[in-house]
Amino acid sequence: MGRVVLVTGISRDIGRRFARAAAGDPSIDRVIGVDVVPPRGDIGDVSFVRADIRNPVIAKVLAKEDVDTVVHMSVIATPGSAGGRGTMKELNVIGSMQLLAACQKSTTVDRLVVKSTTTVYGSSPRDPAMFTEDMGPKRLPSSGYAKDVFEIEGYVRGFARRRPDVDVTMIRAANVIGPHVSSPLTNYFRLPVIPRVLGFDPRLQFLHEDDLMRVLRHAATHAVPGTFNVAGDGLLTLAQAVRRLGTPSVAMPRFAVGRLGATMRQARVSDFSPEQLGFLTYGRGVDTTRMRTDLGFEPAFTTAEAFSDFIRAVAPDVREGAGRA
Repeated sequence: MGRVVLVTGISRDIGRRFARAAAGDPSIDRVIGVDVVPPRGDIGDVSFVRADIRNPVIAKVLAKEDVDTVVHMSVIATPGSAGGRGTMKELNVIGSMQLLAACQKSTTVDRLVVKSTTTVYGSSPRDPAMFTEDMGPKRLPSSGYAKDVFEIEGYVRGFARRRPDVDVTMIRAANVIGPHVSSPLTNYFRLPVIPRVLGFDPRLQFLHEDDLMRVLRHAATHAVPGTFNVAGDGLLTLAQAVRRLGTPSVAMPRFAVGRLGATMRQARVSDFSPEQLGFLTYGRGVDTTRMRTDLGFEPAFTTAEAFSDFIRAVAPDVREGAGRA
């Protein structure tokens, strides 16, 4: 018998795509997708269960379906998509706590995979050249997505200590990019004129959307407990990325970029958060040695190749917008 995998956050595109990919894996017998609303796209052979992970009823779903593998993907990055910052935090933190409580009580779950992010390291002028998994942020996040992820990771580590019989794998993915990705960063690169922070050229690391699907499947089907940075090889500076994109850019003082970001957020043009401003000022690099030696995973796309694939998909739209500007 293959594994029975429960995927949270299936109503979002990335969760739906992963669930479909997992359902096609010969080592997986069944995939159950969970969310508060049905997914809009085709989910193939995935079984959908309408459930809110903030509610203890999720424990009944685990028991009824004999779930042995949970892939947690319902951490939301932007308040706009959740209906506000308060709802976002409740969905992220309270939802994750309830899911972990259900997993702790479960007699069938023996594997937990959590999609996390390198955003947890933050971005500051005191950062190391490359973050390893044993390092933490130089400045603790005080709000937003980064704070939620920081708290969630703490709860996941606590769960791993309480249930040493469960293989717990945390995937700290670099900024995911690709033709189908809609995120604050990809929306930033889609702007007709790209604002840059004057005097800074941050280093960027990307993970192609297909590699994210592959690494999550790998973690779901292999016993590889631990925390792993996952990113494509190499780095790009923001200036290099903008040149490859072929979009005009303008360098502005940091406070001006921050004000512009707040205006775009209010106008719902782009969810330009303070943490994204920090990333576009100082950048971030992560060491992926453990990804290869312990996780046993090799991305198919380098950082540069992942960005090039994104460009091929969006360049006509970007150039048209630049022409109108």
